[in-house]
Amino acid sequence: MNAAPEAGLAPTRARMLRDAADQATQILADAQREADAIAAQARQDAERTVALAGAAGRAQAVPQAAAVRRQARRDAQSALLAAQCEAYGELCARVRVGVDGLRGEPGYERLLEALTRMARLEAGPGATVAASEDGGVVARSPGVLVDCSLPRLANLAVEALQQEVQELWAP
Repeated sequence: MNAAPEAGLAPTRARMLRDAADQATQILADAQREADAIAAQARQDAERTVALAGAAGRAQAVPQAAAVRRQARRDAQSALLAAQCEAYGELCARVRVGVDGLRGEPGYERLLEALTRMARLEAGPGATVAASEDGGVVARSPGVLVDCSLPRLANLAVEALQQEVQELWAP
């Protein structure tokens, strides 16, 4: 393999990595703001529900109030989990759209060539490499499948952000 073509890909690869990192940072910031807003609303709703539960408990009975508070906490937790799920889904969708957008980039053919080389190397001798209808490539050899399709690469990008995503949910 000649080092000159690989060196020629370095600026494109670096730009694509910078763009992906910038986009991931923006997505994480947007997701954090959205998660914070949803969590604040869920807390307000929960506080309102707990306040109402307290008044109802005083008016009716202590055991009934405790049950209402438990339900309010469950509802608040459910709302928070739903908000987290929604934010995570939005992150995944944005990453997929961003990765799918690579197909229209000028360096996409070089990316395909690099993915083809990597997939063939990982799949081993005698591997066949085919373009994926979703973009990227898939390599196959007996007992081996190497998926370098764009959707798989998007999933790997999200998995690589797991630590940052987990920090979104930390108190």
